[in-house]
Amino acid sequence: MREPTFLILTALAGGPRHGYGIIQEVTGISAGRVALLPGTLYTALDRLSAQGLVEHDRDEIVDGRLRRYYRLSTDGVLALDAEAARLRELATAAETRLRSLRPRPA
Repeated sequence: MREPTFLILTALAGGPRHGYGIIQEVTGISAGRVALLPGTLYTALDRLSAQGLVEHDRDEIVDGRLRRYYRLSTDGVLALDAEAARLRELATAAETRLRSLRPRPA
C-alpha cells in the first residue's frame, strides 16, 4: 500500500470526513510531510471506493457548496489494520538490526 493511501485510510479511521477535512488530517498525521492536492485525493478516493475500501457517507451543502463525506468500509478497516501490522513488523525488524549496531555500555 502506498503511503498516501495509508494516510487517507488512517484519516478516515477517525470518522467520516469530506475532502478538505481528509487533506487536513493527512497533513496533520504526516506532520506536514504529505500534502495531498485535491485532484490526487479525489482520484485516490474514486479508486478506493471502486476497491470497496471507502464508502460515501453523506452529502452536505455548506455555503452553497457540496461537501461529500467518505467513511471506511469494513474492508477498509481490515486493509488498514493489515497494513499497520505489516509496517509494525518492518519497523521491528529495522529496530532489531539497529540495536546490533549500537555500541554496548561498558
